[in-house]
Amino acid sequence: MKQLSLLLLFFVIFSCKENSKEVIQDDLILEVQTPQNTKLSGPVFGTTYNVIYDSEIDYTKQFDSLFAVVNQSMSTYIPDSEISKFNRNESYKVDTHFETVFLASKDVYKHTYGAFDPTIGNVVNAWSFGADKNKFLTDSTTIDNLMRSVGLDQVELVHNRAGITRILKPKDTYLEFNAIAKGYGVDVIGEFLERKNVKNYLVEIGGEIRVRGKNMEKDTPWRVGLDEPRFDGKQSVYKALSLKDEAMATSGTYRKFKVDEKGNRFTHIINTKTGYPSKTNILSVSVITKDCMTADAYATAFQAMGIEKVTNFLKTRPEFKVFIIFENEDKELEVLNLNNFPEN
Repeated sequence: MKQLSLLLLFFVIFSCKENSKEVIQDDLILEVQTPQNTKLSGPVFGTTYNVIYDSEIDYTKQFDSLFAVVNQSMSTYIPDSEISKFNRNESYKVDTHFETVFLASKDVYKHTYGAFDPTIGNVVNAWSFGADKNKFLTDSTTIDNLMRSVGLDQVELVHNRAGITRILKPKDTYLEFNAIAKGYGVDVIGEFLERKNVKNYLVEIGGEIRVRGKNMEKDTPWRVGLDEPRFDGKQSVYKALSLKDEAMATSGTYRKFKVDEKGNRFTHIINTKTGYPSKTNILSVSVITKDCMTADAYATAFQAMGIEKVTNFLKTRPEFKVFIIFENEDKELEVLNLNNFPEN
């Protein structure tokens, strides 16, 4: 999933460790037991997950099962996954996970005028950013040839009379859902918890987050920390903020890039019109909206679109709160807060 380690922006999750608090009643100090969260974590999608929720039930097995199903549907790192077989033209039948992500991708593709395009996968591989490690930085002729198969408008979903969902595409078109599937995985876990009647939870996979309710242990909104863009490989928190009943995803270029023999730096965000790495002064884009799949996709699209186009786009899309960190002409960090992204 771009392998789902594609957009490496890390968040620090702030949670309370206390299980009790003191309450003053009639001049007496009483210890009152507070609700205790269950906290689960582990590896997934080439990164890690963390889930905190207000139930004593351990859902580790259920989470692992859901992750396996999503991976088998959409991971280009698994040779026999549905998307891998689809890219080899071995199968066109898709499951509900694939269909959901495909239709969401179509919607984002349409509204961003192609800035978000999952069919750019072969070009990403040619620049050595994708799942195919045998590909390498190549010449303009190769890029031009690959770009002929790029365009999500060439791929269609159809339902036959037997109720089977199929995807039709040109033979050489290669799909990767890396810039949306990680967020979708977050939503899958969140929706599972909601079906179990869990009212308060935080789900995080590789920095993409979805929360509902509040942190019951601390009786406060969920608090997360946004990573500071750094080129030295170290991590530090740029700002902390509260989230409630929403999701956040971040796309960054300062951790994942390649340098050629001439010292030129290439970021992993590929311009879907030219086939070349996007040239931008944006270091990271954080998007808050209702679900994590949508936030994940638009964070990638906004990274490629640039500040002016994003600013104009958001004038009519109040459902997105956006925070951009960029370098000015003096190579200093500046920020842009759009549509009331939370300050703290």
